[in-house]
Amino acid sequence: MSTETLSGLRDYLFSTLSRSNMLWLATQLKERAEKEEELKPYTIEELHQMVEEGRKLIAEGHYYTSEEVFNELFEEFGVDERRAKGTSKRGEMKLFCV
Repeated sequence: MSTETLSGLRDYLFSTLSRSNMLWLATQLKERAEKEEELKPYTIEELHQMVEEGRKLIAEGHYYTSEEVFNELFEEFGVDERRAKGTSKRGEMKLFCV
């Protein structure tokens, strides 16, 4: 995140949070930062291994169809995305990222 974005977020929080809420948030952020280890990027070898593991799982039939995903969303949240977004010509669900 850029310094400009972080400054905007900081200014927004200054204008909306009470002093006690700012102190609470600062404590939470500090504790989390001290606890978290540095993220290290994946190596090319690790990425290739993950892709191969995924391909193996798909070949073994360990995957969900779009129909299954939308049915589960409907059961959990009560929203039928199929009706809201429509279907493709082949009858598969169109997946939209918002």
